[in-house]
Amino acid sequence: SGVHHALNPDPYRGVFGSDGEKYAKDVQDLIQFGTSGNVAGFISEAIQGVGGIIELAPGYLPSVYKIIKEAGGLCIADEVQSGFARTGSHFWGFETQGVVPDIVTMAKGIGNGIPLGAVVTTPEIAEVLTRRSYFNTFGGNPVCTAAGLAVLNVIEKEKLQDNAFVVGSYLKERLTALKDKYDLIGDVRGRGLMLGVELVTDRNLKTPAKLETLHVMDQLKDIGVLVGKGGYYGNVFRITPPLCFTKEDADFLVDAMDHTMSKM
Repeated sequence: SGVHHALNPDPYRGVFGSDGEKYAKDVQDLIQFGTSGNVAGFISEAIQGVGGIIELAPGYLPSVYKIIKEAGGLCIADEVQSGFARTGSHFWGFETQGVVPDIVTMAKGIGNGIPLGAVVTTPEIAEVLTRRSYFNTFGGNPVCTAAGLAVLNVIEKEKLQDNAFVVGSYLKERLTALKDKYDLIGDVRGRGLMLGVELVTDRNLKTPAKLETLHVMDQLKDIGVLVGKGGYYGNVFRITPPLCFTKEDADFLVDAMDHTMSKM
């Protein structure tokens, strides 16, 4: 198909741990031994969402972007989940790795519930669309674009990026304290209001606690907390609440998890 999948630079489960350079070498090998030497592009999330809230190994994207550029490719950042101030420390997830992509795809947070998506790129790359007739039935409709503008105004006016950083840091601290209390929690990760809690039955073997994850989810739902799960094994709680989440909300969430796990 011409599509190659690189090793997942997962600091918790990945074969190279947190060594971003070794994962980048895998991309180099894929290009060298699996392609003509020239590639069209490379696409990635800076923080994987459905994948289990995985922050890519430090230094990974800077090295990979350099490799892709040398192979004639474009670097594409998927910001559908990590964009629009969710990480708190930055507005875009890719900024956490200190890179500037050629193309950025975005959705979800851009419309706060309104169906809206966008692609941002450079004038040079966008110019290729003028070489063919491009048409989109719903592209640029005024209702959705007005909603998108309103979202940007609210993020700025209500300082939601600052809130994501402050409340997210507090929530992560509380979740980490919960990890110290229960061996069921193997890892707490992420940043801002994009956090992951991975459940395992054995911390050394990192055995996925699939059934336990489902049980905790059901119990939390009965208490009034809805939380999604993800990760390759479906054993990671994906904690990505609205950016207006408060410390009181964070306390309610962690207390509910504490109450549920104490009965297991």
